[in-house]
Amino acid sequence: MSGTASTRPTPASERMRKTGMQTPPPPTERTEPTDADVEAFKQQLGRPPRGLRAIAHRCPCGQPDVVETAPRLPDGTPFPTLYYLTCPRAASAIGTLEADGVMKEMTERLATDPELAAAYRAAHEDYIRRRDEIEELTGFPSAGGMPDRVKCLHVLVAHSLAAGPGVNPLGDEAIAMLPEWWRKGPCVTAPPGTVPPGEGGHLETTQDGSGYFAARQTGEDGK
Repeated sequence: MSGTASTRPTPASERMRKTGMQTPPPPTERTEPTDADVEAFKQQLGRPPRGLRAIAHRCPCGQPDVVETAPRLPDGTPFPTLYYLTCPRAASAIGTLEADGVMKEMTERLATDPELAAAYRAAHEDYIRRRDEIEELTGFPSAGGMPDRVKCLHVLVAHSLAAGPGVNPLGDEAIAMLPEWWRKGPCVTAPPGTVPPGEGGHLETTQDGSGYFAARQTGEDGK
């Protein structure tokens, strides 16, 4: 009897089939941040960047959607989340996946699918290697729950976007479940202190146990 998980469609795979994007955003070159990128970051997250090293991935709309952050912030605080998702539209869509129980389902699959577990552990090792090339953070995990569970899809998606397809299997899966968040155009095109036309509301940040602050677009009534 094979040790791999059942091929019966999971709720996540059903979501992927029904609502996911057909073609994921392509990899982009890692670049030094420009003044315009820094301004976009401020508008996306509602604060200046901390420990910003590079633009790790650029959205098809042209704006940054993943930044590379130093393992230690300027004040010396350890920051294990190397790749940080900034796009509020993508973050909001990922938050919906988390609320729908996708993280729990993925963690359960890791316990029953040795091939998936091995690929996810390799993703963890890739994340650590990339971070350690900048500065070693002894005693700190990678991020997002790797290598044994799924704790933050935002982190896994950011890793997949920065590293490209085939590196983080669960990050790749999560991306495939998302809508094409860039189709409305850039998420931040309005002057500083305002929100993009048609979006409404404001930016709200929430913290999870991995140290990641996920921004999501909220409505005028805060929902």
